[in-house]
Amino acid sequence: MSATATRSTVQRLGPRERLEALCDSGSVQVLRSGVTSARLGSRAQPGDGVVGATGTVDGRPIACYAQDGSYLGGSLGERHADTVVRVLETARKARIPVVAFVESGGARMQEGSAALGGYGRVFRHTVALGGVVPQISVVSGSSAGGGAYSPALTDLILMTEDASMFLTGPGIVREALGEDVDATTLGGHRVHERNGVCHLVERDEAAAAARVRSLLGYLPSAAGEPPPRAVPRDPAASDPSFAVPVEQRCVYDVREALDGIIDSDSLLELCPRWARNMVTGLARIEGRPVGVVANQPRYLGGVIDAVAAEKAARFVGFCDAFGLPLIVIVDTPGFMPGTRQERAGVIRHGASLLRAFAAASVPKLTVVLRKAYGGAYITMNSRDLGADMVLAWPNAELGIMSARAAVGIVHRRELALADDAETEHARLAERYAGEHLSAAAAAAAGHVDEIVEPSQTRARLAWALRTLAGSRQ
Repeated sequence: MSATATRSTVQRLGPRERLEALCDSGSVQVLRSGVTSARLGSRAQPGDGVVGATGTVDGRPIACYAQDGSYLGGSLGERHADTVVRVLETARKARIPVVAFVESGGARMQEGSAALGGYGRVFRHTVALGGVVPQISVVSGSSAGGGAYSPALTDLILMTEDASMFLTGPGIVREALGEDVDATTLGGHRVHERNGVCHLVERDEAAAAARVRSLLGYLPSAAGEPPPRAVPRDPAASDPSFAVPVEQRCVYDVREALDGIIDSDSLLELCPRWARNMVTGLARIEGRPVGVVANQPRYLGGVIDAVAAEKAARFVGFCDAFGLPLIVIVDTPGFMPGTRQERAGVIRHGASLLRAFAAASVPKLTVVLRKAYGGAYITMNSRDLGADMVLAWPNAELGIMSARAAVGIVHRRELALADDAETEHARLAERYAGEHLSAAAAAAAGHVDEIVEPSQTRARLAWALRTLAGSRQ
C-alpha cells in the first residue's frame, strides 16, 4: 500500500481533539488558544496555530499543548511561542508533566528574527524542565527545523505513521544537494525509529494519545516524587530460564526471559528498532515501576556496540532523573571489536554507559543469566561499579573472557607443545572456568552477592526493591 493510501485511511484530529483524546473526559482547561475559530468552534479566540491547556490523566494533572498544522503549516511565531512558554511555565510551577502534539513547519518566515527568538525561548524553557518533570512529544504531522529540535529536547518522542521530522525539508535538500527525496524517505518514522530519535511509533493520533497515557502511568509527576503504583500481577511465566538455552552460544529473546521476572504485560519497550542488541524499557515488579536494561542475545549475540551503549546510557539517565529503579539483565560476550566500532566512538559511548550507571542514585539491581565478559562485565552495572545487588544464576560465567579464549592466550606455549592440542585445550578451559569464571568463584570474591535459582529471581528482586526503594515510594 502506498504512503498516500495509508494516510488517507488515518483519521486526523484537530488540536483540541488531540488534547481531549489524551486527557480524562471533561478535564481539558484551555490556558491560551491560538488556533482558528473554525477548528475550535464558537468558543475559540482567533490566534496563532496552537492550543495550550491543562488537564488530567488518570486523575493526575498535566500541562499540554497541540499545534495546528492547518494554520500556516503550524509555523511558530512570537504569539505561538508565548502560548508554548506559558504551558511550560505552568508545568514548572505546578511540577506536572508536559505533553506536546507537534506539527510545525518551523519558524514563521513572515516574522523573521521574532520567530527565531520565539524558538529560542521555547528551547530554553524546555531545557530548564529537563530532569524536573517528564516531557513527552507526539510528532503527528510534518515538522521541520525548530519543529524537529523542540521534541528532540524532550524525554520521549512518539511519531504517528504519517508523521515526518527533519531539520531541512525535501525542497531545501533538492535545491542544495540536487537530491530528490520525499518527506517520508527523508524523515518518516521508519528513519527515526531506527536511529534513536523516535522512541515509539503509533498508527495515528488517537493511538499515540492512548500510548502517552500508558507511559505516564510509569512516571512520577516530577522528579523526587514517587511513581504511581499499579495493581501487582503475577509474571507470565513461572521460571525465566525456560527461554534461556544452557549453551552459551545459542541465541534467544531476552524478553521471553523477562516474562518470568516482571509483572505480566507490563513491559513497554522503548526504541525497539534501534540498537536491537540492547533492550530498554519500562516495566513493573509487584506493581512498582522499574526501568529495564538488558542485553539481547537474539541480535549480535548480545554484544555491546557503540549505539547499544548510547541507547542504554540515555535510558539509565532518564530513569535516574525520575527515580525509577534499574533492573539490569546481563548476558553478553563483551564489546564489539573492530575498526568500524573504534571509528564509531565505542570508547566514548561505552564510557557514557559506565558514567551513567556509576552516577545513578536509584536502586540498581543486576542479574547475570549466562555470561558477562570483559569490559561489558564492568559496564553492565557490576558490583564494583556501584550495583546495590548482583545476582547470578548457578551456571553463569563472569570474567575477562570465555574460558577457551583465555586458555588460548594464557597457555599458548603448552598448547603448541601438546600432542593433542584440542583435548588439552578443552581440559585447561574446563579448569580455568571453574577457577576463574564460575558464579561460585565470583561470589567467593564478593563480586556477586547471591547465586539464585532462576525461578527465585523475581522474588529476590522484589525483596530488594521493597528494601531499597520502599522509603522512596
